[in-house]
Amino acid sequence: MVQIIVNGKSIEVEEGQTVLEACLSNGIFIPNLCFLKDREHPHASCRLCFVEIEGRPAPVPSCTVNVEDGMVIRTDTPEVKRLQKSAFKLIMSGHPCHAKTCPTEKPCTLMKIAKHLGVGLSPKPLEKLERDIPEVVDFGFMFYFPYRCVLCGRCVHVCRTQNGGKPLLTFARRGFDTMVAFFSDPGENVEAKCRSCLACINICPTAALVLKADERKTA
Repeated sequence: MVQIIVNGKSIEVEEGQTVLEACLSNGIFIPNLCFLKDREHPHASCRLCFVEIEGRPAPVPSCTVNVEDGMVIRTDTPEVKRLQKSAFKLIMSGHPCHAKTCPTEKPCTLMKIAKHLGVGLSPKPLEKLERDIPEVVDFGFMFYFPYRCVLCGRCVHVCRTQNGGKPLLTFARRGFDTMVAFFSDPGENVEAKCRSCLACINICPTAALVLKADERKTA
């Protein structure tokens, strides 16, 4: 165990944990979308989990730094909040949010982050960025809504871990039009594997992957 100081409070955490994991496990919320506890090499794609660490010249993504004994961390400075709000606005600029019609049955991660940062789900001043992607993709037994997807990589990662390093899901296209896709058309064998798993749906923070209504009745 090592001792760290977060926002002026001394806490004991497990050696080897990332700063993000250590804070979350001690009830200190840091906005994040792409973090997964078992992920050896953090994706660090959402750029939401910035913190300031004493001795570092600039804020760093807390998912990429391991705790050290005596480390002094601030999660709530003006610069940290500015970076987090900017990253959240950029994410939401390509993520139309309609909370009333969202299929999630409880407040999603985006809503929690928006509340924490004190911003709306359609933050200004960034314009909505146009993307050349479909509104919805039919994956046979589930729907994928690209506009809800924030490309956190959780589904691709968990699919890899569930399938012995050979994921059925991947990223397709490039740049702002990047979206999640199957490596090939989801045939019967793929659907059978996925139906018995559903890890990608369960781990999605924005309801971009949704089981079809008739499938939910039998799941």
